[in-house]
Amino acid sequence: MNFASVRIITDGVDRLVEFYEKVLGVSAERPAPVFAEFVMPSCTLAIGHSQTVQLFGAGSAVAADNRTVILEFHVHNVDAEYERLKPFVVEWVKEPTTMPWGNRAVLFRDPDGNLINLFTPVTEDAIKRFSGRL
Repeated sequence: MNFASVRIITDGVDRLVEFYEKVLGVSAERPAPVFAEFVMPSCTLAIGHSQTVQLFGAGSAVAADNRTVILEFHVHNVDAEYERLKPFVVEWVKEPTTMPWGNRAVLFRDPDGNLINLFTPVTEDAIKRFSGRL
């Protein structure tokens, strides 16, 4: 089994697509107005309108109601990304900080309130842990 993607359910597909295009520096693929994908080497981030949940017969996904998942992206330089994103990120949760497990990280919310963590391994152990993974 291969992990394929993470999907965010939203009522504001265009708004989230615009936000993630700025954060990720990648253009979204839009096979339908209610769906978008950011295809990256390590995984795909999908964004689907709340209407798409009905197609799966699953009524349990609620747009902008997530308080348990953090989307994490490995970046080359957390501090540089923080400076780049300052003009359009509205809610910062944690400014760049070196975490006890050896990653330098910054945490913020997307327009729907989903948490995003950008991180860079900075200690020898963290760098070793991520070598070959990404």
